[in-house]
Amino acid sequence: MGQVTADVLVVGDGVLGRSIAFALATADPGVRVALSGRRAAGASRAAGAMLGVLGEVTAAGLRTRHGRLRLGLAVEAAQRWPGWRAEVRERAGGRAPARDGYGSGTFVLLNAVSSRIDEQSFGAVAEAGRQHGLPVEEVDPAAVPAHRPLDNDRALRALHLPAEAHLDARCWLATLDAALSALPNLSRVPSGRPRTAGSGYELRTRDVTVTAPTLVLAAGAWTTPLLDALDPQLPILPVVAAEGTAVTLTAPTPLPAVLRTPNRAYACGLHAVPQADGTWYVGASAAPALAPGTEPSAAGLRFLLDAALGQLHHGLTTARVRHLHHGNRPVGLDGHPLLGATARPGLWLATGTHRDGLHASPLIAQELAGAILHGGTGAWLAPWRPDRTPIADWTREEAVEEAAAHHQALAAESRMRPPLTGAWPEALADAYRQQLAAAYAGLPDGFVLPPDLAPLAYEHGPELAKLIARHLSRGR
Repeated sequence: MGQVTADVLVVGDGVLGRSIAFALATADPGVRVALSGRRAAGASRAAGAMLGVLGEVTAAGLRTRHGRLRLGLAVEAAQRWPGWRAEVRERAGGRAPARDGYGSGTFVLLNAVSSRIDEQSFGAVAEAGRQHGLPVEEVDPAAVPAHRPLDNDRALRALHLPAEAHLDARCWLATLDAALSALPNLSRVPSGRPRTAGSGYELRTRDVTVTAPTLVLAAGAWTTPLLDALDPQLPILPVVAAEGTAVTLTAPTPLPAVLRTPNRAYACGLHAVPQADGTWYVGASAAPALAPGTEPSAAGLRFLLDAALGQLHHGLTTARVRHLHHGNRPVGLDGHPLLGATARPGLWLATGTHRDGLHASPLIAQELAGAILHGGTGAWLAPWRPDRTPIADWTREEAVEEAAAHHQALAAESRMRPPLTGAWPEALADAYRQQLAAAYAGLPDGFVLPPDLAPLAYEHGPELAKLIARHLSRGR
């Protein structure tokens, strides 16, 4: 059995793990870095890679302190991307894909298959642009390129975000791999489960044993079981999954920019992203889950394709499916990332980023590497420390009301048409609130589930309550 002695062991094969390993190994050529990870249904390989700042803004996010902090982090990450991409591609040299799909331009579409929450977030995008000095232009929806919706689903208003970037995630992962292989102080090792070993950490596989005094867990939606195996008493917020399905389709017409709706219905907006080979990436469904799933559901795939063919381009009807993507976005149970050092010496986390991981990867990698090598926390990481008290930007009543609005948006996008007799629309809205209020009432006091994760409360209530109670007991 081989032996690898490293200064830092990074566990996680997604974009964050690879980026952190790259940042560590390039910041100090004397630092020995080992990178381990398994090829699972993680978020990175299934990502749409919208490097979006404004496109992800919601009205609810602008209203909350931590939503505004997340927006600031996204703005900073966008500024770092050009230099970061150039550095990674330079290290990769001729082994990198010639094209990585990097470009700019996004159109945000407020269409007829929407609800009040879409309108609010559409306005919030423009407001966030004004606050941060980023360009936002309202344009004629009929002038949006490569947009050919059904009349019933047509856009009523559109915003052009010329500075929003995008990337082909699969090509970017290949570029990172090529760059990592060029670093003499970095070793790629097989996947395994890390464990404590004296004052440090050990990862043992059939072929190799890796030891290191410092361990970075960037294992996405698989983080919590690894943490429990390392130290079941660590008071670290659990990480759950948000399963998502997307497809790559042959192009009915060239796609020069990202097309997307505002975030809605518990999910990211419907979107199409140009890929390096000219295909369209179309995504994405979202289904919160307590543990990662490995395969898409028929309902999620049907909903995605129906939405894309109606709202984006009905020429996609004859498009060929090049690839079906399925991944698990990691989400901290309070809805926010877990970034930085833990109370256990030498143990660091980088997970829980939900839809922001790929976009924020340059910032997270550079800040985390700096903190590991030189000490300190870093202003960008400080709000997201892994052992924090759960963030509570919402009261229970506010979370129920916001989740009910997402429920109504889901019904609208599904084209649900209530009877026109009596007060059915109001009755349905009240029923959503009652269902959600009952689900939230079943959760332990002292924790408010964020609205984006509300489906966990009514689909997995007893198991979710146990998970929350177990976490709260560790902090006592």
